[in-house]
Amino acid sequence: MHEHTPVPADLHGKTVLLTGATQGMGRHLARLLAAHGATLLLHGRDRERLATVAEEIRKQAPDTAVRTYRADLADLEQVRTLADAVLAAEPRIDVLVNNAATGGGSDPTVRETSRQGHELRFAVNHLAPYVLTHRLLPLLAASAPARVVNVASAGQAPVDFDDVMLEVGYDGVHAYCRSKLALIMATFDLAAETAQHDVTINALHPAHLMDTPMVRQSGFTPAASPDDGAKPALRLITDPALRAVTGRYFDQFDEKPAHAQAYEAQARARLAALTTKLTAPFLA
Repeated sequence: MHEHTPVPADLHGKTVLLTGATQGMGRHLARLLAAHGATLLLHGRDRERLATVAEEIRKQAPDTAVRTYRADLADLEQVRTLADAVLAAEPRIDVLVNNAATGGGSDPTVRETSRQGHELRFAVNHLAPYVLTHRLLPLLAASAPARVVNVASAGQAPVDFDDVMLEVGYDGVHAYCRSKLALIMATFDLAAETAQHDVTINALHPAHLMDTPMVRQSGFTPAASPDDGAKPALRLITDPALRAVTGRYFDQFDEKPAHAQAYEAQARARLAALTTKLTAPFLA
């Protein structure tokens, strides 16, 4: 066991909402959470894959409560519907893990857009978790102490505010890196807002080039297993030593500095203003 990895806490009585739970690291993390007694709310885009993972978890841990929620995070209307469905059905959420993401794409030269017409990586990797987290904040606060873990990446690139949606010189991997830095910047901002509600929010690079469909589709050679990433994520969820730690970026088990732009007040303010504008219709 890594020297920074504590014995995971007992998660019985705790409810964890995990996005992107049907494959890759999310699927491995779901298994770990179930093994420690968490009630699981599993999100996925594909109904059949969701059913398969839920059945897999129930067989592994028969006493674990598993409920599934389907939504395509490339459509912010579906993100709003997902959040509202959770709010209507669930009495509490102790942990939200924003894990779902889209990578560089099978052809990184092809620029893709979301349902609302935004660049796809920016929409799925930044705007969607922003909307989901904000809509669920009242329930997280009511369940406090609560934690939010935003799965980011060590691959980070500065946001160009003259071309946020990468309409010029598009590259899917670069778009991915930009979106992940945007997620980290939003994490830092939200942490300042949620601390008074006893809700912590941190960003995590789980592992370098995990053997996941997203990494392979983007053309990279995997260098780590999904389990290598799931363990640092589990630590952020369970470690008592991180009970009050918020607004930080972790590279696996260690707190590290993110890209320099994440600490630029003007850049954060510009991103926050744009994000607020783009998400306002789905947070009303």
